[in-house]
Amino acid sequence: MRLITSSYASLGRFLLLCCAIFISREPSALSLNGSSFDPYPREEEISLPTVMSKARVYTDVNVIRPKEYWDYESLNVEWGEQDDYEVVRKVGRGKYSEVFEGINMNSNEKCVIKILKPVKKKKIRREIKILQNLCGGPNIVKLLDVVRDQHSKTPSLIFEYVNSTDFKVLYPTLTDYDIRYYIYELLKALDYCHSQGIMHRDVKPHNVMIDHELRKLRLIDWGLAEFYHPGKEYNVRVASRYFKGPELLVDLQDYDYSLDMWSLGCMFAGMIFRKEPFFYGHDNQDQLVKIAKVLGTDELNAYLNKYQLELDAQLEALVGRHSRKPWSKFINADNRHLVSPEAIDFLDKLLRYDHQDRLTAKEAMAHPYFAQVKAAESSRMRT
Repeated sequence: MRLITSSYASLGRFLLLCCAIFISREPSALSLNGSSFDPYPREEEISLPTVMSKARVYTDVNVIRPKEYWDYESLNVEWGEQDDYEVVRKVGRGKYSEVFEGINMNSNEKCVIKILKPVKKKKIRREIKILQNLCGGPNIVKLLDVVRDQHSKTPSLIFEYVNSTDFKVLYPTLTDYDIRYYIYELLKALDYCHSQGIMHRDVKPHNVMIDHELRKLRLIDWGLAEFYHPGKEYNVRVASRYFKGPELLVDLQDYDYSLDMWSLGCMFAGMIFRKEPFFYGHDNQDQLVKIAKVLGTDELNAYLNKYQLELDAQLEALVGRHSRKPWSKFINADNRHLVSPEAIDFLDKLLRYDHQDRLTAKEAMAHPYFAQVKAAESSRMRT
């Protein structure tokens, strides 16, 4: 892999330089029809659990499958040839990697090269195993190859290329139908990964590549993704702040696929209300405050009681007391054309404190909000 400028530089020198840079600095984070609308879920409907929280769907996928499917720590990585790829230009960076546009020198096709910063081998194996398991799934970015520098041992993941537009530029131009179409495409990816026993855990606009000209969407960056095992307690330090589910903010560790549905709901709210990000917290504690100011504290307390959780005194004081804010309060002249009754109903069924009350990805795809999209898809398949 070489850096393409006016002349080619060797990938070895390039990766050694990258490795030195990675080690010498702290990693930085990435810069109505047919459905009823019940925005105020009744408290009496929430019953105390008799067992710990488990996913409502795809609960036992990894229980049934052989250990080799989910045991990423035992993965034997087959390394490809690093010199088959050349780096063209930098296109982004994250906490754990730097990302470049590249070229496959054998096929002359564009690709994306994700050069990983020094992290535990276990984390690298997990990302590779998950990408291999999901390869070929609908709207899941394709992992093409895994290579490693012979000297620095810096690994790189090679992906299919998507000519995406920055979401900050694209989203304000999207029509009502466009939003329905792309959210439906994203749900296909989420239902597929969930059906394969995998939580993405970092759904956000940065990780949803859209080639608007080709109307192609890809869910990328599986570095925080994890296999779901019922009853397992997971790290709550996942997802990006504005898209963190309440379960992460109140330290509920036995969360599941429904975390991704909250993040999707935050994305969707930002798109239809043209308010990005929708919940704009300044830190993790303030993030819960921002959510409580919209969904109310009565429902938050019902959630905490159901799962026998308590906020620490400082956070409880910060959260305070708030009544629920109707979704209609977010409608204005700029977004009115994007906010239909079925859009509000769909949003309300995603942004629920109680993760078990949220729509699953498959349930979401059956919502009337997508009727027009599904009709168009059926028509295309018939012709």
